Amino acid sequence: MKVSGAHHTSYTVSDIERSKAFYCDLLGCELLWEREIVEKYFRDIVAFPDSVVKAAELRIPGTDHMLELFEYSDPRGTPTAKSLRQADHAFVHIGLQSSDVRGDHKDLQSKGVRFISEPVEFRPEVWIVYFYGPDGEVLEMRETPSGDTRS
Repeated sequence: MKVSGAHHTSYTVSDIERSKAFYCDLLGCELLWEREIVEKYFRDIVAFPDSVVKAAELRIPGTDHMLELFEYSDPRGTPTAKSLRQADHAFVHIGLQSSDVRGDHKDLQSKGVRFISEPVEFRPEVWIVYFYGPDGEVLEMRETPSGDTRS
């Protein structure tokens, strides 16, 4: 078996309105739909028979890749004793493309977005910076020369 592509990335969030504002207003994602999910099929998929979820699907600019946001109101998520770090097993981040990482870093930082580091030149003309979403989820912003698809 081989996968044929990537459809979406999903984050479970504590406040879907705050997360939509972050991803749509600050990062430019497009809200495609939002709704409350209470149907049995979903409860069966996530293995929470009584789950109630506010859900939103966003399109990442310049791509067909979707970002899915879930806010569970039942069962309620509980914070863990420690935050996940990049070196921890099961840690996940999403990599976003930027045409000006240093400018975007400055702009987002002025709007209160927390960054893990300053932008770093990974290779000549390739700039990368990691930053936090509203629930502490980690995102990567990468600037690459046109046509460069290397990691």
